Amino acid sequence: MKIGFALCASFCNHPEILKHYEKLAQQHELIPIVSENAARYDTRFGRAEDLLERLESLAGRRAVRTIVDAEPLGPQGQMDVLVIAPCTGNTLAKLAHGITDGPVSMAAKSHLRNGKPVVVALATNDGLSASAPNIAALLNRKHYYFVPFGQDNPAGKPTSLIADFSLILPTVEQALQGRQLQPILLQ
Repeated sequence: MKIGFALCASFCNHPEILKHYEKLAQQHELIPIVSENAARYDTRFGRAEDLLERLESLAGRRAVRTIVDAEPLGPQGQMDVLVIAPCTGNTLAKLAHGITDGPVSMAAKSHLRNGKPVVVALATNDGLSASAPNIAALLNRKHYYFVPFGQDNPAGKPTSLIADFSLILPTVEQALQGRQLQPILLQ
Protein backbone atom coordinates (compact mmCIF):
# COMPACT_ATOMS: atom_id res chain seq x y z
CA MET A 1 0.00 0.00 0.00
CA LYS A 2 1.17 3.56 -0.72
CA ILE A 3 0.43 5.65 2.35
CA GLY A 4 0.88 9.40 2.53
CA PHE A 5 1.65 10.10 6.18
CA ALA A 6 1.28 13.74 7.25
CA LEU A 7 2.51 14.96 10.62
CA CYS A 8 1.22 18.19 12.13
CA ALA A 9 2.72 20.14 15.01
CA SER A 10 1.21 18.35 17.98
CA PHE A 11 4.78 17.96 19.17
CA CYS A 12 4.05 16.00 22.35
CA ASN A 13 2.53 13.23 20.23
CA HIS A 14 5.44 12.85 17.80
CA PRO A 15 7.29 10.17 19.82
CA GLU A 16 4.17 7.97 19.90
CA ILE A 17 3.33 8.62 16.25
CA LEU A 18 6.87 7.68 15.21
CA LYS A 19 6.45 4.22 16.74
CA HIS A 20 3.43 3.56 14.53
CA TYR A 21 5.07 5.19 11.51
CA GLU A 22 8.03 2.84 11.93
CA LYS A 23 5.76 -0.23 11.97
CA LEU A 24 3.93 0.96 8.84
CA ALA A 25 7.25 1.59 7.06
CA GLN A 26 8.16 -2.09 7.50
CA GLN A 27 5.23 -3.24 5.36
CA HIS A 28 4.11 -0.27 3.26
CA GLU A 29 5.51 2.46 1.05
CA LEU A 30 5.31 5.73 2.95
CA ILE A 31 5.33 9.27 1.63
CA PRO A 32 6.21 11.52 4.58
CA ILE A 33 4.52 14.92 4.62
CA VAL A 34 5.13 17.50 7.33
CA SER A 35 3.44 20.73 8.28
CA GLU A 36 5.64 23.79 8.07
CA ASN A 37 5.67 24.06 11.86
CA ALA A 38 6.57 20.40 12.40
CA ALA A 39 9.45 20.83 9.96
CA ARG A 40 10.66 24.09 11.48
CA TYR A 41 10.47 24.12 15.27
CA ASP A 42 12.66 22.45 17.85
CA THR A 43 10.73 21.77 21.06
CA ARG A 44 11.22 20.03 24.37
CA PHE A 45 9.92 16.91 22.58
CA GLY A 46 12.68 16.89 19.97
CA ARG A 47 14.53 18.68 17.23
CA ALA A 48 12.81 19.27 13.89
CA GLU A 49 15.85 18.05 11.95
CA ASP A 50 15.88 14.78 13.92
CA LEU A 51 12.18 14.26 13.14
CA LEU A 52 12.74 14.87 9.43
CA GLU A 53 15.77 12.61 9.35
CA ARG A 54 13.88 9.76 10.98
CA LEU A 55 10.81 10.14 8.75
CA GLU A 56 12.91 10.27 5.62
CA SER A 57 15.20 7.43 6.63
CA LEU A 58 12.30 5.08 7.34
CA ALA A 59 10.49 6.03 4.13
CA GLY A 60 13.60 6.10 1.97
CA ARG A 61 12.61 9.44 0.45
CA ARG A 62 12.60 13.16 1.21
CA ALA A 63 9.61 14.47 3.14
CA VAL A 64 7.10 16.72 1.41
CA ARG A 65 7.64 20.07 3.11
CA THR A 66 5.95 22.68 0.91
CA ILE A 67 2.68 23.38 -0.87
CA VAL A 68 4.50 23.13 -4.18
CA ASP A 69 5.78 19.64 -3.33
CA ALA A 70 2.37 18.50 -2.03
CA GLU A 71 0.25 19.62 -5.00
CA PRO A 72 1.35 16.87 -7.48
CA LEU A 73 0.57 14.06 -5.03
CA GLY A 74 -3.06 13.90 -6.20
CA PRO A 75 -2.69 14.46 -9.95
CA GLN A 76 0.10 11.89 -10.05
CA GLY A 77 -1.95 9.39 -7.99
CA GLN A 78 0.97 8.80 -5.65
CA MET A 79 -1.06 7.62 -2.62
CA ASP A 80 -3.72 5.02 -1.95
CA VAL A 81 -4.61 6.75 1.31
CA LEU A 82 -3.52 9.84 3.23
CA VAL A 83 -3.11 9.64 7.00
CA ILE A 84 -2.92 12.86 9.00
CA ALA A 85 -1.47 12.00 12.40
CA PRO A 86 -1.41 13.85 14.65
CA CYS A 87 -4.10 16.10 13.23
CA THR A 88 -4.24 19.30 15.25
CA GLY A 89 -7.33 21.44 15.75
CA ASN A 90 -5.77 24.00 13.44
CA THR A 91 -5.37 21.51 10.58
CA LEU A 92 -8.81 20.08 11.29
CA ALA A 93 -10.32 23.56 10.85
CA LYS A 94 -8.47 24.04 7.58
CA LEU A 95 -9.76 20.72 6.25
CA ALA A 96 -13.32 21.49 7.33
CA HIS A 97 -13.27 24.92 5.69
CA GLY A 98 -11.27 24.20 2.55
CA ILE A 99 -8.27 26.28 3.56
CA THR A 100 -5.19 25.20 1.64
CA ASP A 101 -2.23 27.11 3.00
CA GLY A 102 0.36 24.47 3.84
CA PRO A 103 1.74 21.10 2.78
CA VAL A 104 -0.70 18.99 4.83
CA SER A 105 -3.87 20.77 3.71
CA MET A 106 -2.61 20.81 0.11
CA ALA A 107 -1.81 17.09 0.27
CA ALA A 108 -5.39 16.44 1.46
CA LYS A 109 -6.95 18.65 -1.21
CA SER A 110 -4.78 17.15 -3.91
CA HIS A 111 -5.48 13.59 -2.76
CA LEU A 112 -9.23 14.11 -2.43
CA ARG A 113 -9.54 15.08 -6.08
CA ASN A 114 -9.08 11.36 -6.82
CA GLY A 115 -11.87 10.33 -4.44
CA LYS A 116 -9.45 8.48 -2.18
CA PRO A 117 -9.64 8.31 1.62
CA VAL A 118 -8.13 10.70 4.13
CA VAL A 119 -7.67 9.22 7.60
CA VAL A 120 -7.65 11.74 10.45
CA ALA A 121 -5.98 10.91 13.79
CA LEU A 122 -6.97 13.75 16.13
CA ALA A 123 -4.80 15.30 18.79
CA THR A 124 -6.38 18.55 19.94
CA ASN A 125 -6.96 20.21 23.29
CA ASP A 126 -10.20 21.82 22.07
CA GLY A 127 -11.93 18.82 20.46
CA LEU A 128 -15.00 19.15 22.69
CA SER A 129 -15.15 22.93 22.39
CA ALA A 130 -13.94 25.09 19.49
CA SER A 131 -12.97 22.16 17.22
CA ALA A 132 -16.18 20.18 17.76
CA PRO A 133 -18.01 21.74 14.77
CA ASN A 134 -15.07 20.89 12.53
CA ILE A 135 -15.10 17.27 13.66
CA ALA A 136 -18.83 17.13 12.89
CA ALA A 137 -18.26 18.70 9.47
CA LEU A 138 -15.68 16.09 8.47
CA LEU A 139 -17.67 13.19 9.93
CA ASN A 140 -20.36 14.08 7.42
CA ARG A 141 -18.02 14.57 4.48
CA LYS A 142 -17.30 11.83 1.97
CA HIS A 143 -13.79 10.31 1.95
CA TYR A 144 -12.87 11.40 5.49
CA TYR A 145 -12.40 8.69 8.12
CA PHE A 146 -11.44 9.11 11.77
CA VAL A 147 -9.10 6.97 13.81
CA PRO A 148 -11.23 6.21 16.88
CA PHE A 149 -10.68 8.80 19.59
CA GLY A 150 -11.54 9.62 23.17
CA GLN A 151 -10.81 12.13 25.88
CA ASP A 152 -7.14 12.66 26.52
CA ASN A 153 -7.23 13.67 30.20
CA PRO A 154 -10.83 14.35 31.30
CA ALA A 155 -9.88 15.82 34.68
CA GLY A 156 -6.94 17.96 33.59
CA LYS A 157 -8.00 18.78 30.02
CA PRO A 158 -11.79 18.33 29.84
CA THR A 159 -12.16 19.32 26.16
CA SER A 160 -9.10 17.48 24.84
CA LEU A 161 -9.45 14.60 22.37
CA ILE A 162 -6.84 12.16 21.11
CA ALA A 163 -6.94 9.30 18.65
CA ASP A 164 -5.87 5.80 19.62
CA PHE A 165 -2.85 5.82 17.34
CA SER A 166 -2.57 2.03 17.52
CA LEU A 167 -5.76 1.96 15.40
CA ILE A 168 -4.29 3.85 12.44
CA LEU A 169 -3.74 0.76 10.28
CA PRO A 170 -7.16 -0.83 11.01
CA THR A 171 -8.77 2.53 10.20
CA VAL A 172 -6.82 2.72 6.93
CA GLU A 173 -7.89 -0.81 5.98
CA GLN A 174 -11.56 0.02 6.61
CA ALA A 175 -11.30 3.40 4.86
CA LEU A 176 -9.98 1.69 1.73
CA GLN A 177 -13.20 -0.34 1.78
CA GLY A 178 -15.26 2.84 2.20
CA ARG A 179 -16.10 2.08 5.84
CA GLN A 180 -15.49 3.93 9.10
CA LEU A 181 -13.84 1.81 11.82
CA GLN A 182 -16.27 1.57 14.73
CA PRO A 183 -16.75 2.66 17.38
CA ILE A 184 -15.45 6.12 16.61
CA LEU A 185 -15.80 7.29 20.22
CA LEU A 186 -13.73 5.44 22.79
CA GLN A 187 -14.16 5.42 26.53
